[in-house]
Amino acid sequence: MLRVPFTSICAFVFILFFSFVPAFGENVCFQCHQESAFKGKVVHEPVLKGQCSSCHNPHVAKHENLLTAREGALCKKCHRKQLADFSKNIVHEPVAQGKCSACHLPHATDQKGLISVDLAGDCFKCHEKLREETKYTHKPFADGSCLACHSPHNSDSLMLLTARADALCWSCHEKEQVEGKHKEFPGTAKNCLSCHNPHGSDRVSLMRNYLHKAYEKGCENCHSQTGKVSSTDICLNCHEKTYEEMYATHSHFTRSEGNSCLYCHSPHAGDTSSLLKSKEKQVCLSCHLETFFKFKKRKYKHSGLNECSACHEPHGISRLAMLKGTGTEVCSACHKSQGTFSHPIGPEVLDIRTGQIMTCVTCHNPMGTDYKNHLVKDGKEDLCILCHKTY
Repeated sequence: MLRVPFTSICAFVFILFFSFVPAFGENVCFQCHQESAFKGKVVHEPVLKGQCSSCHNPHVAKHENLLTAREGALCKKCHRKQLADFSKNIVHEPVAQGKCSACHLPHATDQKGLISVDLAGDCFKCHEKLREETKYTHKPFADGSCLACHSPHNSDSLMLLTARADALCWSCHEKEQVEGKHKEFPGTAKNCLSCHNPHGSDRVSLMRNYLHKAYEKGCENCHSQTGKVSSTDICLNCHEKTYEEMYATHSHFTRSEGNSCLYCHSPHAGDTSSLLKSKEKQVCLSCHLETFFKFKKRKYKHSGLNECSACHEPHGISRLAMLKGTGTEVCSACHKSQGTFSHPIGPEVLDIRTGQIMTCVTCHNPMGTDYKNHLVKDGKEDLCILCHKTY
């Protein structure tokens, strides 16, 4: 009688079992999960092949939805090249955080690229303020066509535009027709976003809601006969308080050529009374992008710091980093108790390394660090010995 080794039998059973795993897995999964939810014109390849276990662990997992790895890391296993390309230049926050499912459905849909049918609805989940109704709405925005102007993954632009702002406008609006409606515009019509909101406004022609008072009175108030914008001095003639701030020890009055006010403000119209060119964070990033990237991937970042002006004086002040007060004064505006008890701080306590007054920011960096409580070094020992080396 022919005897078959036990190991050979085990190997045969192993091969036989796992040759049926995809179909077996599919049938088992659909005993609980409705099969119709995994069908559409576009189906994710692992779903199409019935390979649920390529993304999910059927028993137990450390990650939500029984994923075998973090979402971003899981997607990267197959989409390595795409995610590498998407990590260049200015990266959309969900992409940077590896949250692909913020825009893409993982199983099936009727839309190319596995995007949601209501892509604009997905955008509004993060960009909630854009939901606010306006009297006049830009047609692409009204149609929910966010991708007509914005790149969903990355771009050279802070606003993730697919091209320069003016070039985008000319792709739909005929230049001759636009210039015909701007007869008094000095020179060639340009800088469309200086006056117009690309999403919506309560003013005709999508004019931004707040008009510069000087602009309302007439162009000649700020423009010379050549059509060029006057120097910063023309702005400071009206904004006297800003004059004092701009000439402080530390200020944004940094360039001798051109009008430095126009680096941040529109001379014509804005969405708020401050007439900023765009959202404050974007305005600041236009110059301080390196600082942003430096702290972006830090493990511990102060929450709720969406506006730089919460801590920094936007024009100028005679303090380092243009802080609105000493490091302690700025922090204790929110952290009330920390201004009264802590490690010794104040004018009588100096940092032996710099000779500067000890404040909260001597040991903490709210912009972001790799240590708990935003400490600049490990609080167990490394931080203390920066000053206390003899103990």
